[in-house]
Amino acid sequence: MNKINKYAFVVTMAIICFVVGCKKELYKDPIGLIPEEVLNEDPTANVIASSVDASYQMLSNTLNLLGQWNWDAGTVFRNDLIVNDIASDDLQKKWNPDGDQAWMDQVDNFSFIATNQAFNGIWAYDYEGIARTNKAIAYLTNDAGVAKAGLSSDLKNRSLGESYFLRAYYYMDLVNNFGDVPVVLIPLKRFSDAYEVAKKVPKEQVWEQISSDLSKAKGLLPATKYANATEKWRVSKGAVIALQAKVALYNEKWAEVITLVNELQALNFYSLNANYFDSFDQTKEFAENEVIFAFDHKSGTLIRSGNGICAPLDWGFFAPTANFISAFEANDPRLELTVSVAPKNVNKLLGTLNGANKGNDDAPSNRIFIRYADVLLWKAEALNETGDYANAVAIINQIRTRARTSRTITGGTAPAGTLPNRPASTDKTQIKTWLMQERRVELGFESQRFNDLKRWKMAKPVLTAVGKNFQDKNYLYPIPQGDVDKSAGTIPQNPGY
Repeated sequence: MNKINKYAFVVTMAIICFVVGCKKELYKDPIGLIPEEVLNEDPTANVIASSVDASYQMLSNTLNLLGQWNWDAGTVFRNDLIVNDIASDDLQKKWNPDGDQAWMDQVDNFSFIATNQAFNGIWAYDYEGIARTNKAIAYLTNDAGVAKAGLSSDLKNRSLGESYFLRAYYYMDLVNNFGDVPVVLIPLKRFSDAYEVAKKVPKEQVWEQISSDLSKAKGLLPATKYANATEKWRVSKGAVIALQAKVALYNEKWAEVITLVNELQALNFYSLNANYFDSFDQTKEFAENEVIFAFDHKSGTLIRSGNGICAPLDWGFFAPTANFISAFEANDPRLELTVSVAPKNVNKLLGTLNGANKGNDDAPSNRIFIRYADVLLWKAEALNETGDYANAVAIINQIRTRARTSRTITGGTAPAGTLPNRPASTDKTQIKTWLMQERRVELGFESQRFNDLKRWKMAKPVLTAVGKNFQDKNYLYPIPQGDVDKSAGTIPQNPGY
């Protein structure tokens, strides 16, 4: 029996994780406890760099980052596809329904309770990511330590900007899923520290912290498309501005959305790729113009960093719903480029159009988080909300034009008349309907749909219409019940659970 099973965890036992340099470290102390010897008061440049790089890892689709095949804890992989896609009307657990991993079905039909491992998994991954960013930030804001390690000012600033962005990203995921959550901004060493921070913070303050971190990150990163020309996967200034725009979108600050997207566009770094699938094609990673932020999966690395989600795709997992397939207009190339039904290939996740990578638990296909088409549709939504209907429709038509002129899965072109432009309109409701439709088919399988439905206050009517048992309380997920129990009452459960 390893030590993990010998401790009673509180919420911060998922929060206060030490940076993992070797997977064996996970079994030396309970997850969440930072051993004193790991909190290096005199870190080398390599230690600092490793702390920053480790901060990215919890966004990846790499398998078994927290334990080994721990399905019961929901930590075999990051659960975005479950809590954001299966929960929506886009995905179902498997092509052929069965009883395997029934907890995913419970999320699908909203029959879950607070002990469902989907929520424990996403909570653990996000707070582990936050713990890692906190450690990196602590190193990088210690001027004496940075100087002794020999970090240049440029490297220090860039690394700190990356870390602030990543912490903001993890907290944004938490506040979207759970609402009020604990906020931890420094590394914690002792169990007594853990109990002190095991308290919910109102979601408004969480959003303020996210905005603060992004503001800091923006001032630290270079005004170049890639923060590091040889490591193009790192957080860039463009990624920060895009996430700022998304924060504004989720808080319905429409004018701010428009201003930030305009700022991003003024950088002239991003544009729609001529072909829709180029953003996902593993052979074109960092050689196209649309992806703004992605996790760089690689095969065969010493510490595994491949896209493990390709393995369950060969086990029958993650299939489109009939409702999702029927949402596409006739001959829309995006349907087959997203998912090929006959061979059961989820092309976007595989990074290929021929089924390659299917079953590969160490695949090189990247995980896409932000791309320019998504950002443009944020701007269209904000323009519609502020009465600029003509420009909102123009952006929607820009997305449709790219879709209909993209190469199809067979390398051809769509028939004439495919995806005609939306007509001019001053009907805000009609334009919003067009935008909602375009986001669904453009961004399918990209973990956007459920959050879109929630922020539009459309989750209940849309999901009940397709037979799901969605209730008002489900606009937030339950806090993992184990963490509620172990907090001794300092973390109350979300209402209705």
